[in-house]
Amino acid sequence: MVMLGRQGAGKGTQCVRLSRHYVVPHISTGDMLRAAVREGTELGLKAAELMAAGSLVPDDIMIGIVDDRLDCDDTTERGYILDGFPRTVDQAEALADITAARPLDVVVDLDVAKEVVLERLAGRRVCSDCAANYSLDKPPRYGWVCDNCGGDVVQREDDTPAAIEKRLSDYETKTAPLIAWYRERGLLEVVDGYGTADEVTARLLAAIDQRRR
Repeated sequence: MVMLGRQGAGKGTQCVRLSRHYVVPHISTGDMLRAAVREGTELGLKAAELMAAGSLVPDDIMIGIVDDRLDCDDTTERGYILDGFPRTVDQAEALADITAARPLDVVVDLDVAKEVVLERLAGRRVCSDCAANYSLDKPPRYGWVCDNCGGDVVQREDDTPAAIEKRLSDYETKTAPLIAWYRERGLLEVVDGYGTADEVTARLLAAIDQRRR
């Protein structure tokens, strides 16, 4: 399964919930890139400047990362939820080649208006260790210390107003065309992303289970 939608639409939280429900890996390209940045790998050094500016990492790097990850035993045996990829039609075409032997079951577009996404991203805070998501409205229980692992909860460097605007602009020009691309191939399900986390999860499960029947 692939999850699409604007950054800040709640994709990450919902992908984690779906991963636990279906007992399949949640593969977040953003998390993989941020881990590479923290570890100072060659890829991380290349990606750090782009991510801080809100720019997309080049296709060849992202396609290579995803291809390697989808070849691991846990995905080949149980399936997966892919979050953050593809973000361009070229990436979608590459993913179709990568998954030719095991085609995608469904692509979900979590639909949330741009204005709501802007507000969410401006208030988003993330654990620097485990990447758990919080917000100014829903902070950790004790100061800005992660409830899960005790790490520092901070504002991401790429959640500045300028970087947010750049990411949303990139979404409209590069990622939004994927909606039509996957609809033409009969893979797309559009799910309303408004409401509580439980309400959105229920809608996602209903859409996915309908596809699986």
